[in-house]
Amino acid sequence: MSFAIQHDRAAQRFHTTVDEVVCVLDYQLAAGVMTISHTGVPAEVGGRGVASALVQFALDTARNEGWKVVPACSYAAVWMQRHPTYADLLA
Repeated sequence: MSFAIQHDRAAQRFHTTVDEVVCVLDYQLAAGVMTISHTGVPAEVGGRGVASALVQFALDTARNEGWKVVPACSYAAVWMQRHPTYADLLA
């Protein structure tokens, strides 16, 4: 399943809407390091891979921008451990 993920640079947030429910990944950017602080997918749309898609989109954005990543959010940290092709992004 694919999701139309948007990047709101001003809010430092990636977001998508699934069945009219907003799902988000929040981050802080400082000195070229993106710290992922929160991935939020409400239960009513959980289990569809939305959080995974948000994290992958955020990491692909970080790679394209030349940013390093600190996965402070536990979901993002586990996701990165399970996808070693993104290990080069770890700050």
